[in-house]
Amino acid sequence: MSSEELEGSYSNLPMAAMERLTAVLSPDEEYAFVQIMFSSSAAVRSDTFGLSRREVMKILKLSPDDGQGFVSFLKRVNQAVSRYYRLVYDERRDRAVVLIHVPARQARELLPSESLALLMFIFYHQEVLRNDFTLFTQLLEAFGHESLDVRRKILANLDTLIKLGAVSRYEHPSGEEAYALTAIGARLFSDSYLKRFAEFSHSQQLNMDDVLKFFKRYNLEAGEGM
Repeated sequence: MSSEELEGSYSNLPMAAMERLTAVLSPDEEYAFVQIMFSSSAAVRSDTFGLSRREVMKILKLSPDDGQGFVSFLKRVNQAVSRYYRLVYDERRDRAVVLIHVPARQARELLPSESLALLMFIFYHQEVLRNDFTLFTQLLEAFGHESLDVRRKILANLDTLIKLGAVSRYEHPSGEEAYALTAIGARLFSDSYLKRFAEFSHSQQLNMDDVLKFFKRYNLEAGEGM
């Protein structure tokens, strides 16, 4: 695992990273980073995390077609804060979010194994199979049979993922209970974790490029580094 919900504000950024930010970013860019960081917290946003590209471009005072300026902003931010954070733009969901590095030991404490398995299923169902949402009935079918105990366990683990900011409730037209992966959840697994997961499931070593193609890791960002 590589990230958790961001809680806190600009003042929580380690001093060394703050000094690097002021050296490489303009005041508008610093403000944009702070706003993205603040909006990436599940404690602040309970449904849509991060900022859209349009919102970021507006803060940066860039023209809507200045894609190069937007990419440059991502790269320079990540160069300055890569030891602690990662700024990612999820093109599919049109969300720029800030993720925090979490050591593997802390990640295991953050997510119980059942929540992790549930998240991986949703991740595969939406990122690889390209579904916009996952129905609760599909989770029931995948993780057990219809029973009150199973339903309670799945709902409890979904609640954990919602509080983390990895998934959100999806308003299905039919009224069925459904969940969607957020931009945070889509980037919660590091590339190296996905490679280990794929190799374990296939019982053989795999090329990283093939793994990333399988998981469709084509989101615009500046360096993986996780």
